Amino acid sequence: MFERISRSWELVKASFSVLRSDKELLLYPIVSFIGVILVTISFAIPMLAAGLFDGLTRGDSNMGIASAVVGFLFYLVMYTIIIFSNTALVGAAMIRLDGGDPTLADGFRIARERFSTILGYALVSATVGMILRAISERGVLGQIVSSILGFVWNVVTFLAVPVLVVENIGPIDAVKRSGELLKKTWGEQLVANFGMGAVFGLLSFAVMIPGIILVVAAVGAQSVALVVLAIAVLVILLIGLGLVSSALTGIFQAALYRYATQGSSGGFFDDTVLQGAFKPKRG
Repeated sequence: MFERISRSWELVKASFSVLRSDKELLLYPIVSFIGVILVTISFAIPMLAAGLFDGLTRGDSNMGIASAVVGFLFYLVMYTIIIFSNTALVGAAMIRLDGGDPTLADGFRIARERFSTILGYALVSATVGMILRAISERGVLGQIVSSILGFVWNVVTFLAVPVLVVENIGPIDAVKRSGELLKKTWGEQLVANFGMGAVFGLLSFAVMIPGIILVVAAVGAQSVALVVLAIAVLVILLIGLGLVSSALTGIFQAALYRYATQGSSGGFFDDTVLQGAFKPKRG
């Protein structure tokens, strides 16, 4: 366990060294975050105005169909924004790993050139998202099955965005290629499954503890202003950690793809540590 945490921390530090060299890479997750918020608001307000939520609570079948349509459109737009931003991030990170000096415009140019493919991949992801949501609504067993299938989907598509960036193939082929690269290079099982996420989960926990203490202290002081300020600081810190985590994950994906296809991740990563991110297939 401690070895996995240590390896994950090494990957975080290597990814952070890339981010430190190109701080503008952090702007891509920020754009994605703002876009997701705007999309959520733009869908939520019309649904509230149309009484769609009320219809769902009454069990109206017509509202159920409308909800499915709106839900699919929401997924499609949201995934398009997220994948577009991730493609820009990975594209810029690839340039840096190849020894170049990318600009913010370079990443967005790469994403624009692949927009039709990104839209296709978003369509596939939205379909998968709707299927998983439908399964999760089938009780506890459905939630378990949905979680397992969602995990498998995330593993299989882990390198799909780098594939889209470099090989510029269709969305279905990108998913297949991503799965082939993982199986060919490291086998079928992640040792430290999203270890970077675990590291940032621990960091988030470390931030939340003193943050919650401050909120409780502010409540004890019976100061509304201090409560609002403490909550605002806590939320900002957690959002900041999430944005940095997203940027480092994109950089990590770029390095993984480069290692899988070229045998080297570039000068920022220790290839022996990177190779250990996955466990060889047994047998």
